[in-house]
Amino acid sequence: MNSICIIPARSGSERIKNKNIIKFQNKPMIYWSIQAAIKSKCFKKIFVSTDSENIAKVVRKFGKIDIIKRPKKISSNKAPLIDVIHHALKNIDSSYDAVCCILPASPLILYKDIKLSKKFFSENCYFVV
Repeated sequence: MNSICIIPARSGSERIKNKNIIKFQNKPMIYWSIQAAIKSKCFKKIFVSTDSENIAKVVRKFGKIDIIKRPKKISSNKAPLIDVIHHALKNIDSSYDAVCCILPASPLILYKDIKLSKKFFSENCYFVV
């Protein structure tokens, strides 16, 4: 299966300023989601959708992660996640069979869980949470 991963990381968190790049265990919060995605070896490509050059700069330090510049109109806390994913998919020039969305502030995500969730996909299963 030709899978991709999209990590939606906007700026402007209202409760915790710079939530996606604040340090957790001495690494930016988004690092943990990216590393789990990389270590799972489930994805042909990993993308971060962001409206922030600061987030993009941090993400570029973690290797071959593609950045998708997100417009302001879908960067507010009221923007539906499905709109963000749809925008990302329209701006990806890769082919894919499956899409995984991992939230950026998920420091406890395990690569093993990503691998396990991929096993659930089949011709009769199109969505796994």
